[in-house]
Amino acid sequence: MIKKLCLIFFFSIMFLADLSVAQTSWQSEVVTFDSKGKLVYKIDSEGNRIPDFSYAGYKNGEVDIPFVPVVKTISAIDGDNTVNIQSAVDEVGKLSLVNGIRGALLLKTGKYEVTGTIRINQSGIVLRGEGDSEDVSKSTIIFAKGNTPSQRTVIIAGGGSNNSWSSQVAGTKTNILTDKIYVGEKTFRVENVSGYKVGDNIIIVHPNSSAWLKAVDYGGTATDPGWATTDGLTILYNRFIKKISGDTITIDAPVFNNLDRSLSQSYIYKYSRSGLLTNIGIENLRVDVEIPVNDVPTNSNGNEAHAWQAIEMVQIEDAWIKNSTMIHFGQSGVMTSTATRITIDNCKAIDPISIITGERRYNFNMYRASQLILVRNSYTRYGRHDFVSNGTASVSGCVFYNNISEKTYSSSEGHRWWSQGLLFDNLTYNSPNMSYVIGFYNRGDYGTSHGWAAVHSVAWNCIVNGGKNIIIQKPPTAQNYAIGCSANLVTGKTPYAPYSQPEGYIDGTNFPGLNPKSLYLAQLNERLGEPTSVKEQMGRSKYSNGLKVFSNYPNPFNSSTTISYELENPLSVKVVLYDSIGRKMKTIDQGEKGIGKHSVQINSGALSSGNYFCVFNLGSDTAVQKIVLLK
Repeated sequence: MIKKLCLIFFFSIMFLADLSVAQTSWQSEVVTFDSKGKLVYKIDSEGNRIPDFSYAGYKNGEVDIPFVPVVKTISAIDGDNTVNIQSAVDEVGKLSLVNGIRGALLLKTGKYEVTGTIRINQSGIVLRGEGDSEDVSKSTIIFAKGNTPSQRTVIIAGGGSNNSWSSQVAGTKTNILTDKIYVGEKTFRVENVSGYKVGDNIIIVHPNSSAWLKAVDYGGTATDPGWATTDGLTILYNRFIKKISGDTITIDAPVFNNLDRSLSQSYIYKYSRSGLLTNIGIENLRVDVEIPVNDVPTNSNGNEAHAWQAIEMVQIEDAWIKNSTMIHFGQSGVMTSTATRITIDNCKAIDPISIITGERRYNFNMYRASQLILVRNSYTRYGRHDFVSNGTASVSGCVFYNNISEKTYSSSEGHRWWSQGLLFDNLTYNSPNMSYVIGFYNRGDYGTSHGWAAVHSVAWNCIVNGGKNIIIQKPPTAQNYAIGCSANLVTGKTPYAPYSQPEGYIDGTNFPGLNPKSLYLAQLNERLGEPTSVKEQMGRSKYSNGLKVFSNYPNPFNSSTTISYELENPLSVKVVLYDSIGRKMKTIDQGEKGIGKHSVQINSGALSSGNYFCVFNLGSDTAVQKIVLLK
């Protein structure tokens, strides 16, 4: 009897333990881990599935944003600094490219009054400040004065032409033969593969047609489908060829919509890349727009006679903005267009000054032809569409991860005309001023007849505080998802949704413990095969040109630390030490070293406490090791 009671007690405890696990960790039916820890995606009857979003960001997230040494330094001057900064940018732009990089222009702490527009119009340039706070003694503040020309942009990075990758290499257009390329796929057949090779940059076009428009209810506008009959629903993808086998092409990132040949004949062409710029960075600075005294972001009739966009990234690829603040703009803190593989990291777009109405306060704004953009670890305040696609069917694959919105006046969303593949992952909304703050839904005749504003888009593990809602609806031929989100309501039904449409896929509302916690990180780690434990991360070596660099010891260090490295071939090794903002502190010439293990010692000397970067220069290649000095 005692043995039986013990067994009952044991199984009761096991049941409660299992129940506890079930209550604290769960998986959605549409994305699960298999027995080997691999992600498995459920496909519905239309062929819809959640796509792989991990290709967003600088160089598809496959490498870190580069550490770029300072090659020129300037300080603020009295009065207008437009020419002061632009001349320095142009000077750096005349330097030779080494591995796609020219160097960083360092703007020392201070207030740089700017009455014009700064243009970073050469590849390989980083514009870097010394801080992004409001304290002028500790930060670099670009202060945009005046309104000439009216509602200008303060900084433009890139070639400057929003041409949606339209420049073709003559004679390369060829039709796609695959009957249906499903969302999330990367392989298809073409009529003529001659003239193409691995590494080519191609544009995939799924044009408007009467059958396509009819299949998607003319974009879902309530009364006026006129915009859809032009180019409103032409889908574009900017991709690179990874593999060619016979007449079959494999591309570097998936498509984010089903491309059905029975509805529209898709084709590809080789992109000429004319005017496109790469490897441009903006770091550690503050863009502050001059506004009338006492105007505040809560003013519904705010003054609009001032700079309108803080930063535009136009005709650009593989670029970044990090550790920067944009404040008092009218429309956008950051706006991207004809832009691919951009990372925006640890940035703030806050306190816009404008009327609180349409075409304003799009804090992080993915405009036309914005693809594979990553906005992470960032913050907005008093926006309207804080995290938004405002660029129609040419926008896709954009990820907003681990961001916070405060006091928004409208919803983060796909804004108009069939934006595809948006991922809102671990976003948090505090004190919103709108009844719903995330929307993948039909916008009907809102704005310029926006219709179906987002498709194949996902809200994953988002938190909406303040008793507000999330709206998720299912477009024709497509799907939208909300999984593991916390809100007052997650729904696709009226009266909460503005237009009556089918409800999208909604799972696990207000149920904590979604696994994986972040869809983006889970997909990225799986694709790159990244180790997951801290111990594995710390022990991972870095390879570059036959060089294997090990973590320094001790780290952090006081008087000295040693970095071990191993060479696969004889090389001349030079180690350069930079501080955290890219200033060269010392050079250690190791000379010619043979095959095998070696080491270099870094002495603190007169260095102050902080983060430093040891850059191993090996001809045209480099490897970087971060070290921490604590005195």
